Amino acid sequence: MRLLVSNDDGIYALGIRSLANGMAEAGHEVTVVCPDRERSATGHGLTLHSPIRAEEVESVFHPSIKAWACSGTPSDCVKLALGALLDHPPDFVLSGINHGSNLGTDVLYSGTVSAAMEGVLEGIPSIAFSLTSFSCREFQPAVRFAQTLLTQLTQHPLPKLVLLNVNVPAVTQPDIMGVAITRQGVRRYTDIFQKRLDPRGKTYYWLAGELLEDVTDEVDLKEGNEAITDVQAIRNNYITVTPLQYNLTSVDGLTNLQKWQLNFPDYPSL
Repeated sequence: MRLLVSNDDGIYALGIRSLANGMAEAGHEVTVVCPDRERSATGHGLTLHSPIRAEEVESVFHPSIKAWACSGTPSDCVKLALGALLDHPPDFVLSGINHGSNLGTDVLYSGTVSAAMEGVLEGIPSIAFSLTSFSCREFQPAVRFAQTLLTQLTQHPLPKLVLLNVNVPAVTQPDIMGVAITRQGVRRYTDIFQKRLDPRGKTYYWLAGELLEDVTDEVDLKEGNEAITDVQAIRNNYITVTPLQYNLTSVDGLTNLQKWQLNFPDYPSL
């Protein structure tokens, strides 16, 4: 298959090298287009007020892989690849493997997930992969799972407009308990802004929040949907696979608003 691989950790990150090389070694046609430096937590940002540059990179990946380093965000990279750099659309967009987890509400900030979501916006099946550690250097269990998952998805195609957000626990292969199909959980942080002075005496602030691990899930589940959250499953060393969509409409909120029968004298109601 033709695969487009991107990330938010940058062109020289071990995670993307492991994923791209692993897919090339499995016989896939791999193209890498990713940021030229770390772009973590950029969300779905796009570069609109400055030019985007892309340069071919050699001797970083498997010899069969064509790679570009892009000056833009992860979403820029995928958009540029699909609109200008690739001769043919890929069969899948893969993002990662991220250094660190993308669980729960973290996906709203994640450049890794946003790169994959850009593929979905263009109608291409997409998967985001993350290893739940910033320091772990062992990406092979995640690579093996990615290879297996891709094979499975050729037999069971994803629904349109859905991406898979995959988190792999940072443990050895024998310690992975299994695979859990999960729903998005909740993650909250105590935001702490450290106030500092630069060498010229000017004040700046550094965000240094701490994760609140035990957060009650406030989402009311629909009847029959009792899937465990990704946050819960990863604690028990399960690989989590969470289907995500870009439509953020609250169905409950929509139903409740329609029942209010709001009256705006100056405007007719639809």
